[in-house]
Amino acid sequence: MQRTQEAIQKHLEAIRSPLYEIGVFFPAASAGADSKMLLRTWDEPTIFKSVPWLRAKNAEGAAIYIRPKGEHPYSLVDDLTAEAVQRMTKGGFTPAIVVETSPSNFQAWVNHGELLDRRTSTQAARALADRFGGDPGAADWRHFGRLAGFTNRKPAYAGRDGLFPFVRIVEFQPGVYPIAPCFVGEIRCAAIEQGKGSRNASAINHRGSLSIDDFRADPRYSGDGNRIDLAYALYALGHGGTEEAVGAAMRTRDLSKKGSEARQSAYVARTIAKARTQLGGGLRR
Repeated sequence: MQRTQEAIQKHLEAIRSPLYEIGVFFPAASAGADSKMLLRTWDEPTIFKSVPWLRAKNAEGAAIYIRPKGEHPYSLVDDLTAEAVQRMTKGGFTPAIVVETSPSNFQAWVNHGELLDRRTSTQAARALADRFGGDPGAADWRHFGRLAGFTNRKPAYAGRDGLFPFVRIVEFQPGVYPIAPCFVGEIRCAAIEQGKGSRNASAINHRGSLSIDDFRADPRYSGDGNRIDLAYALYALGHGGTEEAVGAAMRTRDLSKKGSEARQSAYVARTIAKARTQLGGGLRR
């Protein structure tokens, strides 16, 4: 019981939410039978009060799942190998928590650092699954992950002694992954392009590409010049634009707050370098 509670505590520390949805899933017992999902919406204290009930259902064969209630700042990447988890960390996508759901099979939760709407959240999850070889069928804004501290009751994982493996935490680094602003900016950039294409395809085709003014006019950036510059650089470079053209576009706004001309040039170069790093890392696939 104590180990289960400790595992749950760490899991909740990594995916903070005012409310959680807990799924208690009973698979079909036989061919032709129906599976059953018991869904509960609980806050953290209620989850801990309910641990004995959850353990009892787990012992009866149920899988215990968790996800934040409503929109949230996280993405779940499912069905990962150990090598893929290592690549996530090396690539700047350090997971807030990695859970081993069955021997050598992992789920990773990443924290984007800001609340994502459902569409953006789903697009982010799909991009991460594509990049790291996760399960595309689990890549959406509200997919369940297994809750640490309970057993995986799939018959294939039963040991010779009849016991099942615990769902356990193997990495725990709560917080936002290092390149979250760049990655989320790239996802939103793609969404802008798709949205404009669906609303006014003929205008886009005529112009051939989006301008930096399109990004400046987008309310999702709230007029934040730095975010706009990076998002535009990601878009323009990813679509064949030159660094010189991107730099010139960025300089169409007043950069005097950055300091001297040398500091302004350094800012432009630094932003372009960040975009190059992201694109070179394979975000656009």
